[in-house]
Amino acid sequence: MARPKALDPAAVDTWLAAHSGWARKGDALVKDFKLADFGAALAFAVRLGMIAEKRDHHPDITIGWGKAHVLWSTHDANGITELDLELAAATDAIAGA
Repeated sequence: MARPKALDPAAVDTWLAAHSGWARKGDALVKDFKLADFGAALAFAVRLGMIAEKRDHHPDITIGWGKAHVLWSTHDANGITELDLELAAATDAIAGA
């Protein structure tokens, strides 16, 4: 499978405008999630990890009591790719479930 290429910054900006709470930090997409407690944050991270494993693309996730910080980037593309956008949207879906 061919590895994805970094997107043009304007394409990322368009996506960001349509997806509340996400921001660009360097060559990555980041978002903070508020959750009920530590157990909910841990469960969120596990659900996200399962999707990441299926797609062979893994975020940086930091969890704490009632919170999770998620960072998506395609390191070998040195930037944000379509895969990051897809999985960031999936992250929102998990958080809303």
